Amino acid sequence: MPHKKRIVIVGATSSIAEHCARIWLQAAPASLTLIGRDTRRIERVAADLKARSPDSDFHVVKADFLDPEAIGAVVDEALARGEPDIVLIAHGSLPEQADCQNDLKTCRAALEINGLSPALYAEAFACRMAQSRHGTLALIGSVAGDRGRKSNYVYGAAKGLLSRYAQGLRHRFAGSGVKVVLIKPGPTDTPMTAHLKGQGMKLAAVENVAGSIVRAIEQGKTTAYVPGKWRLIMMILRCLPAWLFNRLDI
Repeated sequence: MPHKKRIVIVGATSSIAEHCARIWLQAAPASLTLIGRDTRRIERVAADLKARSPDSDFHVVKADFLDPEAIGAVVDEALARGEPDIVLIAHGSLPEQADCQNDLKTCRAALEINGLSPALYAEAFACRMAQSRHGTLALIGSVAGDRGRKSNYVYGAAKGLLSRYAQGLRHRFAGSGVKVVLIKPGPTDTPMTAHLKGQGMKLAAVENVAGSIVRAIEQGKTTAYVPGKWRLIMMILRCLPAWLFNRLDI
């Protein structure tokens, strides 16, 4: 029998992650481990994917996203099925900046779920991947992590942490068989950004973003801005001097 690609997705109920899974299964049957906090939602995702790819295998794992010991146990359970070819860490939330400014608990939760938690999951998987010297570890960050802006600097700070973490992890695995891919999506049309769409913001189609993510992972890119135009946009924003940047209402 041909080898089924082993794929682990943390945050499997996210719209972007679900569409990535669909694309992988369109290419060939695979063995998927789907990790998330809500068992019912994960099982619904698994059932949908199973209908699309009957020859694929699915394993659902209920997760805690913040407790280090629980994270270690979840990763151990996921890896008990075999060494992964791809690990996609996709969970997160998009908080309102005003809420983070006015409530320290909300601020802390935003920093933890968007920065600390993905890094802890990545570190747990990295320990095993270092032993096997095989696989691709992909983390979904954000263009918001490239430069702090008043409209979302708490979220941006968390994603900035993830960006620097991925950079160091990539250095750790340089010359080995393990690849580290950092994905930086721009605003994407998902349930998480419904309020932005309601404000008239132009959002990228989730199907297109997922397609770009899958291609970046398959090609082993170090950093992928999706859509690609964001690489230029963020390069310009990063290069603006503070006196000019501080005049922008963004």
